[in-house]
Amino acid sequence: MVRASLRVIVAVLGLAAPVAGCAPGMISDHMPGEMALPADAPARPSTAYVYPAVHDMPAPRATTPMTDEEQLKVERDLRAARDRQEAQEGQKAQAKMAEPAAKRPPGDVVVMPPDGAKTSGTTANP
Repeated sequence: MVRASLRVIVAVLGLAAPVAGCAPGMISDHMPGEMALPADAPARPSTAYVYPAVHDMPAPRATTPMTDEEQLKVERDLRAARDRQEAQEGQKAQAKMAEPAAKRPPGDVVVMPPDGAKTSGTTANP
């Protein structure tokens, strides 16, 4: 009988120990000296943290969504702007290629080693 009650006491204490470790915040505030929070730790806020309201719905829109015709018009305008920019870039590239090689800056020249030349262990990209 004594052994049974001793087992019950040990079981209760064994289950109470992990539960006591679930809330160390309040316990650590009242611990002495070196076991408590460091002296330079910021103070706890006086009010509890307010979680964001994740289930609140946003306010209704002030404007209506674009109609299909408006969206098509915007897409056409964007395509036209892209085509104009590509044409301008093409003209710039042609003008650059038309410049004599002497006028080009040296950064545009790519020097390839001759076939069979030894490089520093690197391979040429195809």
